[in-house]
Amino acid sequence: MTAHPNARRARRTRRAGSLVLASAIAAGALVTTPDLIAPVRAVAAEECGVGVMARLPGPPSAFAAMGWTPQGTAGTGATAPTGAGITVAIVDSGVDVSRPQLAAAFAPGSTSLISDGERPDGLGDPQGHGTALAGIIAARPSETSGVVGIAPDARIVSLRIFRGTDEESTRAGYGPDAERLAKAIRSATDLGAQIIVVALSDDVDTPALRDATADAAARGSLVVASGGNRGTTENTDDTPRYPAAYPGALAVTAVDPTGLPTADSIHGPHIEVAAPGQDVLTTSTGGGDCRYAPDAPSSSFATAYAAGAAALLAERYPDEGPDGWAYRLQATASRSNPDARDDQVGWGVIRPAEALDLRPDSTTRGPTSPFADTSDAAFATSSTRVTPHPSEPGNAAFVTAIAVVAAGLVSLFGLGAILRRRR
Repeated sequence: MTAHPNARRARRTRRAGSLVLASAIAAGALVTTPDLIAPVRAVAAEECGVGVMARLPGPPSAFAAMGWTPQGTAGTGATAPTGAGITVAIVDSGVDVSRPQLAAAFAPGSTSLISDGERPDGLGDPQGHGTALAGIIAARPSETSGVVGIAPDARIVSLRIFRGTDEESTRAGYGPDAERLAKAIRSATDLGAQIIVVALSDDVDTPALRDATADAAARGSLVVASGGNRGTTENTDDTPRYPAAYPGALAVTAVDPTGLPTADSIHGPHIEVAAPGQDVLTTSTGGGDCRYAPDAPSSSFATAYAAGAAALLAERYPDEGPDGWAYRLQATASRSNPDARDDQVGWGVIRPAEALDLRPDSTTRGPTSPFADTSDAAFATSSTRVTPHPSEPGNAAFVTAIAVVAAGLVSLFGLGAILRRRR
């Protein structure tokens, strides 16, 4: 958070978990920023350094994890969309316009909301985080790179709202800030962006941020936001993170390469879908291809994949709006119980092809539908919790035993009462 003359705001600046990056990247090198951010390591710093134009084999492994084949066709026989005509606003650290696979991807409107000596148009990114997100979403295919975006024809707008999360940036007023984030969301909405990517999270409910998210949804923009990472906040409780938890936003968490949730992510009732977030092949600032988060998943990258999938839906179903796009991703997500969400992965891991193919009706199982009354579609109403991987020690067996004993005692007392009334 940025420093602020108001004392209450200053306290929130120091507050753990206040608007932290879901992952930190600096040209593929290790990043260490006290208290606010945990380092995210690239596979090899020499492969991701500034000026190193490495080519790593593709396509991104996340495609297979989501069952997505960009060159294929949807199950209906229609050509798979590519995000053509869709504007995706990336509210982050900027996007490096010098990346060859991104240079032709920009729509008008990019800008920097901070004046730190970098480009005022938001198309510079010394931090690297926004450039990685942009590559996940909209990198154009190239014979010189293994990186390709999930929506490679989408147009992107860079709204740069911070320089870094380190103490120096924060002290200078260039760190993440909720008021500035809210302003950027409003700018993205005004620009007509159908999808707004916010790979940031805050454990504080800010009125300006809440109102900006609601306004975006009302005007046809879907805010796709990170559900939070445990390693980037001192508040490690599974509590709501914003703007992900606001109505109208789509809250995304990360899963590992096997599709399982881990203790690295913040979980809770605000989580709606999950996406791959580990061993992510994407673009790096001032360099070539890079694989980020090799050891643990990051919700930043999962958020970008979900946003790219939403862009595909916006192209195919432009009249359905943010509620329809979010519903499709939730209803078709991979989960063990078709009728229940859980706090670990929400409605499950997104499957873009299935979301594109869905023909929603009253029998569609899953979340409440904006298209039809699905109240009779559920065959099971019990909630299911997915066990995190690696599994964490718990007392489930003990709790179950207590519940069984309690149920037996209740039954016994009830029988006794009936016999006494018959005497």
